[in-house]
Parts: sequence; structure tokens; C-alpha cells
Amino acid sequence: EHAEALLGRGSTHIFKQWYDSRQVCGRSDMRGLVVVTGANGHIGNNLCRQLLEKGYTVRGTVRSMDKAPSLDMEFVEADVLRQEDWEKSLEGASGLFHLATIYATSGDGQLILDTANKGTEIVFRAAAKAGIKRIVYTSSVAAVGSSPKGVVKDESNWNENFSLPYTQAKTESERKAWELAEELNLDLRVINPSGVLGGSFSRPTPSTDIIGDAMKGKYPVVPKIPLAFVHVDDVATAHVNAYEIDEASGRYVLAPHQDGNIHDLLKRAKKLYPKMKFPRIGIPMWLLPVVVLQDWFMGIFTGKRMLTRSAARSFSSGDSKYSSRKAEDELRLTWKSYDDCIHDTVEAYR
Repeated sequence: EHAEALLGRGSTHIFKQWYDSRQVCGRSDMRGLVVVTGANGHIGNNLCRQLLEKGYTVRGTVRSMDKAPSLDMEFVEADVLRQEDWEKSLEGASGLFHLATIYATSGDGQLILDTANKGTEIVFRAAAKAGIKRIVYTSSVAAVGSSPKGVVKDESNWNENFSLPYTQAKTESERKAWELAEELNLDLRVINPSGVLGGSFSRPTPSTDIIGDAMKGKYPVVPKIPLAFVHVDDVATAHVNAYEIDEASGRYVLAPHQDGNIHDLLKRAKKLYPKMKFPRIGIPMWLLPVVVLQDWFMGIFTGKRMLTRSAARSFSSGDSKYSSRKAEDELRLTWKSYDDCIHDTVEAYR
């Protein structure tokens, strides 16, 4: 209005265009070919969708072509532990989103570590050789850590608890990524999401299975394991913005729904879906060994363990207090609600 008064009729629209351009100053138009590793994962699948919607040419890597999601884009078969796969996979690309990892709280610990550590080195060295300068790397709040209790953790914190192969892998591989970025002169930005909920996954994850298994009545009671949560749409947006915003740098914690636990999540789910089998009763952390025993007994019949003793030790040593302020300020993120996280996950399982 001031612009129109000073410059004459019709100038408001011109001023708005100028103002909007200032708002996105520093955001590069990088819509060339980008490669997304682990494109069939929960985050990878949603990230590919967002990149396609924004006009990017996207090439996704999967370990087996029969695992490729139903998206109108190029897929190539590549394993992060096979160095020979990556020259062709990265050919012609201007940017890389490295997501491929094994997200599991049990299983082959050495394979989890190798996929994270050796895989990151193989992919980063191939990216440098291919001339890719900018990389967005998917880490986790597991690399930030859950301790000390009572302290709000942010990007300055690093995990020191290696009782789980997964947390060890995420911590070591992120440190490796930063070392390689300095050595190879790569422009690296790192995303550290908390427990990722929401839909559009080609296969469930340990995070989404908290809701999926509870829907099936697998948990008559639930332990108060501390976890923070974030919607997968917000995680995908964070990746895109970290790639496009020139000034972005360092790590970005994504934990908007923090300082809670699994019981809080499922108690809220029960309120939203009262007819479903979500548990009402929470078990305090000091009774966690009983839950481990129950999980072991159920694993005899299901063949799947959700809570091992090492996982229990890891969970009981900290809390889920985190700050996401840096991501809000620098990546211009707003968050989908807690209820959206629950609703979209439930609907994906239906």
C-alpha cells in the first residue's frame, strides 16, 4: 500500500514480486538431475515425490529393481557396498541425496555398521569423482543422542551410547561423512530426523511399526520409551530446502514433537481411534526388563524381535528433549501436527 501511494496505481503487485524474490534470495535453482540413494525407503520415497513435483529429474537407487516404488522416474540397481555400481549411478548428476542405510533395532549388527560406514565412503568418493559438489545426507537424532537427561539436545550434541548397532552406525557414519566432505571438498548438509511417521512407505519401518503393530493388538501394555517424532513430509521438505538454500550448512535436528514417549503416542492414537486396539496402559522404564522378556517370548512365535536387551539399555539412558529451532530458522520449516503424524500413519496401514 505504501508502495502504491508513492509509486502510483498498480505498483503494489510489482512491489510484492520484488518482496517475494527477496524472500527466496539464496535459494538456488538446481533442478538438474539428482540422485536419491535408498529411494524405496520411507523418507526416500517421499523425497522423490517432492523432487518430481518441483520439476527435478530424479534417479533413484535400489538394491533390487523389484523393490523400486511406483514412481515415474529412473531407477538403477546399486548396492552401497559395491563400488562398481556407482560410476553409472551418479553419471550426469548435479546433486546427491544419500539416504541408503539399514534401519533396524536388531539383526546383523556388522552389516548395519558396514552399510552405514563403508557405504558412505564408497558413495561419497564416487560422488566426488563424478563432480558432484552438493550432498544432503540423512543421519538421525540417534547420532545426536538421547543423553544427558533433562537437557535439550541440539546440533552441537553427539551420541556417546553405542549399545545398539544402529545408533553406533548412524553416529560413526555421520562423522565419516563430515570427514569425507572436508577431504573431498564437498558441500555437505546433514538432516537428523527423529522417529519418522506418516504414509507413502513401500515397506514399514521400526518407527511406523510402533503404530502398525499396536493397531493389530500386539501391545496390551506399552513401555514409556522416550522418542520424539516428525512427519515424513516435513523430513522430505527439509532435504529439498537443505539442497536448494545456498546458505544452509551443518546439521539440522528435526524433532518437533519431542519430550514424549511411545506410550504418549499410542495413548493419543487411542483417543483419535477409540475403536482400535491401541493400548491404554503404560509401563514405567524401571519395568522395561519385563517388556524385553515378553518381546522375547512373542518372538518365538513371530520370528521378529522389537526390543532386545541392548535396545532397552539404549532407550533407558536418556530422554527425547530436542530443539528444532535451527531447522525452523534456516530451512524455513513449519511442522505437520502430532495428530497428522498419527492419522497419516494409521491410514497407511489400513
